[in-house]
Amino acid sequence: MICDNIEQVRNTVREAALRSGRNPDAVKIVAVSKHVSVTRVTAAQSCGQIVFGENYLQEAAEKISQISEPVTWHFIGHLQTNKAAAAAELFQMIQTVDRLKIATALNTHAERIGKYLDVLIQVNVGREAQKSGVLPENAEGLLRDLQSLAHLRVRGLMTMPPYGRDSEESRLWFRALKQLALQLAEEELFYDNSTVELSMGLSGDFAVAVEEGATMIRIGTAIFGERKE
Repeated sequence: MICDNIEQVRNTVREAALRSGRNPDAVKIVAVSKHVSVTRVTAAQSCGQIVFGENYLQEAAEKISQISEPVTWHFIGHLQTNKAAAAAELFQMIQTVDRLKIATALNTHAERIGKYLDVLIQVNVGREAQKSGVLPENAEGLLRDLQSLAHLRVRGLMTMPPYGRDSEESRLWFRALKQLALQLAEEELFYDNSTVELSMGLSGDFAVAVEEGATMIRIGTAIFGERKE
């Protein structure tokens, strides 16, 4: 079942990418494995899935210790400063950097262990009070502040747009993130300004996200099914 689900997601990505004149290979599927057992993660790995996203450090640490490479782990939850050391050690990418304080802490711990850590800047495109993320107009200032953090590689942007009953309702927010990324790349504020990552799109709207330029989609339910929170 998991293999079938992954293949269906891949097919949808392929179709959406081709519709918008993009290379399907430019889109990475991040399988969101929170509250998913090691057995099910391993099953997904056996189907060729190699990038997994976790929201909680303790749960992630238990899985990471049991699952062999070449799996890549992304942290996609809200990160507190006092958990930065563990996050820097466990993950290859942190997708939810939204303030200088957490970036500085991650950089300090990455430097301590001799690691270069890939990060994305989380942008609150919908300006929702209950959500984390830097406001769009403050993203440039944050990126400029991060330029001196030598052990962080800012690869791009991430967002969680306002929830819509129809996937089309997310299109406006995805376009806004893409446009912001283009503007920031023109200022040469990313680690690689020619290849900027855009993490956007979940199980319900990832096809639209791909059409609008997503390079990473975060897929949980469409791969693993409904889970208890």
